[in-house]
Amino acid sequence: MMKKHKKITAPIFKFARFTERVAAFAQGKGYGTASIRQENALVHKLLGKSPTLAIDIGGNIGEYTAEIRRRNPKAEIHTFEPSAANIEKLNQRFGNDKNIKILPFAVSDHSGVATLFADEAGSGLGSLTQRRLKHFDIDFNAKESVGVIRFEDYWASNLNNRKLDIVKIDIEGHELLALNGFGRAIFSTNVFQFEFGGCNIDTKTYFQDFWYFFKEHNFNLFRITPFGAQFIGSYKESDENFSTTNYIAVNGRLS
Repeated sequence: MMKKHKKITAPIFKFARFTERVAAFAQGKGYGTASIRQENALVHKLLGKSPTLAIDIGGNIGEYTAEIRRRNPKAEIHTFEPSAANIEKLNQRFGNDKNIKILPFAVSDHSGVATLFADEAGSGLGSLTQRRLKHFDIDFNAKESVGVIRFEDYWASNLNNRKLDIVKIDIEGHELLALNGFGRAIFSTNVFQFEFGGCNIDTKTYFQDFWYFFKEHNFNLFRITPFGAQFIGSYKESDENFSTTNYIAVNGRLS
């Protein structure tokens, strides 16, 4: 009887799961692997001008930095990346560009030294948290000691408290800590782009945390979707979707 019941209900649940995925994807939930070109296009559209100064936190091998440069040949870009393997690649890629500065640091809410965990050196999964990914058959045992800085300190001492046009943060679950380390620099930032997804399960941070953070700092939130940027006017528990999703926060004075 049980086997017969399973045969009857299985197609129903399969269809329900498919419908759920399609509906979520249309809202941008799980659309985190969208092209960097589209992400940049939406950021620039919401910014409303060509950026003069951009910050790439979690530069990896430089795809986002390269796209900003492609769109803005004269923009100044500061790219933060802690992985030694990736720092070497970034220096090789942008070493001749005097307006791109490669900073060999992780960004958080404090300064010091931390351990960068990954499945392998230079991995895009690298995080300051040792993630539990056995369910994906991924070992997360590669370790590397890295320098950590608080962004407000860098902004004050190296950027002279300048206005920041674009700040992208993709640091595998530690985005909120980096934001908490922005201090006064928050109010001098026009547009943030940040990632939210499975990493936030490991760091136990929620979209609600981001929602209140940006609301309290007078930013408007948008989700990147296949159809453009969707304004998120209020927080809903259904927004807690841990498939990789990208968001844009726009300083309220730009609205």
